[in-house]
Amino acid sequence: MLGGPLPSPGRVRLAGVRYLGPNWYAAVMGTAMVAGAGAALRLPVPGLPTALAAVWALSLLMLAALVAARAMHWARHRDRALAQLRDPSTAPFHGCAAMAPLAVGGAALTAGREWIGLLAAVILDAVLYTAGTLLGLAVAVAVPYLMVVARRPAAASPVWLLAVVPPMVSAALGPPLVAHLPADPWQRALLTACHGMFGLSLLATLALLPLVVGRLLADGPPPAALTPVLFLVLGPLGQSVTAAGAFADAVPGVPYAPVLAVLYGVPVLGFALLWLALAGALVVRARRHGMGFSMTWWAFTFPVGTCVTGAAGLARHTGIGALHWLAVALYVFLVAAWCTVAVRTGHGLATGSLLRPPPGEPRPARPPRAEAGRPYRTPVAGAATAGRG
Repeated sequence: MLGGPLPSPGRVRLAGVRYLGPNWYAAVMGTAMVAGAGAALRLPVPGLPTALAAVWALSLLMLAALVAARAMHWARHRDRALAQLRDPSTAPFHGCAAMAPLAVGGAALTAGREWIGLLAAVILDAVLYTAGTLLGLAVAVAVPYLMVVARRPAAASPVWLLAVVPPMVSAALGPPLVAHLPADPWQRALLTACHGMFGLSLLATLALLPLVVGRLLADGPPPAALTPVLFLVLGPLGQSVTAAGAFADAVPGVPYAPVLAVLYGVPVLGFALLWLALAGALVVRARRHGMGFSMTWWAFTFPVGTCVTGAAGLARHTGIGALHWLAVALYVFLVAAWCTVAVRTGHGLATGSLLRPPPGEPRPARPPRAEAGRPYRTPVAGAATAGRG
């Protein structure tokens, strides 16, 4: 209000928590992917392991802060949290809440061990992997159920894939844990579970992807602000290639495992590159039509990172140098995108522009201010709580 007092920091934080959605976990995923994908490349760059460990530590801090903020959101604004769960355009983003701990745990085993040591990295990864996997399986069932029963969406969107991708992330990040588990049957059980989650997520993706492509061909480009979500299609594609390579690494004594990883990975990575070119061209078009920054820009990070790890795995199993340099080029894009989006997000948090109510939604009412020198007295019992989030 013009001429009124500035809001207190506590009031600003409380208002911000109310409009904090599950899509914010994408920032944690993208940050952890910078560390994990960089470690997967194994580049002989001086100081790179330390830099990747620092990025991983940042992702861990971001995860802890966001989990606390979302817990406050559910405690203070349950109405808003339930509305996000029932909204077909927002509900799939709960998959990000499962993939964030998975990404941070996986990066702990590759990049974070530089600072915390192998034992601590294994323990942390095991805890985060278990939590993320269980939550991801729950989301893969609950969100499609709510979308079908509670409110059927009108048109397909790449955002739908977020609900079914978490099991694929678990499938890709489970095999590195196998070597640190006790001998059979634990190792075999984890590998079997990872193969099952691979099939679960892959078949669900194959069921949804034609709907997404069909809508794009029938209705044309999405609105400019939503165009970055096209990059989400890269997530299940690149992560499945990464998972296939991880399965081959987990069973080095099986001669046909690398062959299967290559036979699956090369054509799928080829389609992912085709989609990357198409989505990139549409993003450039949207930018020319006035696309501004929003949290959807985080789609430029984690999905691209899955293509980095997928290409790096194929390079190891084929020995083709071009695939390695493809992974390096994609990683350069990933780092550039992450730096850009992280700076824009930090600015949006500082100004509060990213924590405002959605367009068309009224702000929560505030209780009347007391007149100078006179305390405000509520005329009706219980009215003192009106307007609180």
